[in-house]
Amino acid sequence: MSKTIVHSDHAPAAVGTYSQAVKVGDTVYLSGQIGLDPVSNTLVDGFEAQCHQVFKNLRAVCQAAGGDLSDVVKLGVFVVDLANFATLNQIMGEYFSQPFPARAAIQAAALPKGALVEADAVMVLG
Repeated sequence: MSKTIVHSDHAPAAVGTYSQAVKVGDTVYLSGQIGLDPVSNTLVDGFEAQCHQVFKNLRAVCQAAGGDLSDVVKLGVFVVDLANFATLNQIMGEYFSQPFPARAAIQAAALPKGALVEADAVMVLG
């Protein structure tokens, strides 16, 4: 099995011992992204802004791997408050269109750096 590490300067650098994404064959496994601005490396303010930044960051890594959000087949979303579920769905609809990827949305007690939302993904190219 040959794996290729994927990196984008248009997404925040990893905040731990992981890669932004790993490509194996036509499948790309994207690490979780939080609402960090890739330039300032600080969290944007508020749930909505963080959601937008999460999907922008994921898109940047997808593009660095040779794909786009439309190639995502599985999305995992973690929020600290499921009361934001409707807002999450509305914002997700601005970045994904039908057929939508499979998705899990899970409430987490806490996320890295105090983030309000995080998402990871699996993308298939070709």
